Amino acid sequence: MHVLVDPAILFFVFGVFAGLVKSNLEIPPAISRFLSLYLLMALGLKGGFALAQSGLTPQVAVSLSLAVFLAMLVPWLSYQCLRRLLSGFDAAALAATYGSVSAVTFITAMNHLETHGLAYGGHMAAAMALMESPAIIFAVLMANRLRGQSGAQQGPAGQRVSMGKILHESFTDGAQLLLLGAMLIGMVSGESGQRAMQPFSGDLFKGMLAFFLLDMGLMAARNLPGLRGQSPWLLAYGLLAPLVHAGMALGLCWLLEVPQADAVLLMVLAASASYIAVPAVLRYALPEANPSLYVGLSLGLTFPFNILLGIPLYARLAAQVLG
Repeated sequence: MHVLVDPAILFFVFGVFAGLVKSNLEIPPAISRFLSLYLLMALGLKGGFALAQSGLTPQVAVSLSLAVFLAMLVPWLSYQCLRRLLSGFDAAALAATYGSVSAVTFITAMNHLETHGLAYGGHMAAAMALMESPAIIFAVLMANRLRGQSGAQQGPAGQRVSMGKILHESFTDGAQLLLLGAMLIGMVSGESGQRAMQPFSGDLFKGMLAFFLLDMGLMAARNLPGLRGQSPWLLAYGLLAPLVHAGMALGLCWLLEVPQADAVLLMVLAASASYIAVPAVLRYALPEANPSLYVGLSLGLTFPFNILLGIPLYARLAAQVLG
């Protein structure tokens, strides 16, 4: 239960409580957006500074390749499972949601590793960026295939959903560009840049994360009502899928001899589900899918599970298998 002593996690729990008792506590959207951008910028800088010290090694290539493989494997397996429970469009949307990644879950896991003195590779921030888009591409391909099978070739704007437009939006998304840009700046500036940015990317980081997790707790509580009336099998999927995906990542990390801390982060990435970037794209690309289903399940159930129980569990399993 050491994780529950972490102030950032406690603020998340407090946010959930405040939301459940219907408090008027709220974080203005502009501030929430700023906190999200700050965390991504600080994460990119940390990764860039670490890469400036370690350089690009074969181990980095292995970890990044594994990240991309997981980003393609998870949505495909998820779709095969969910298609038995849902319509094709809902299954594709939920598979994309669970096949992509949560930056906040990743950052919380990174903070967990730092608290326990476990060093991870700076390239893992790039791994997170690489794992966001494949699931979106998969969902769009599946949706266009389903429309073709049903004869409904038209998208929400009267045209077939353009893969080029989706790819452009995925790879030029502001948050993702900021993460990669900050990482590049960190690599270029190196040790001198790290000293200069320490008050920004180091000293402030823990407090900003706590503030953002407070907001996420409020959001999670607001999405819990969306789970009412859902099939017990779907609720079970929201809890079991992260464990299965993390287990797959751990097995692959063991086979490829990925370092323990990097393996924990890959497990977290595989186990997480997107609740911001992917839903925003799906509302345009898959209007036939039910947003309350994929947002409610990922944010109302899977996100709290990973934050409170999943991260320490994945770290413990990695220590037993790889330590």
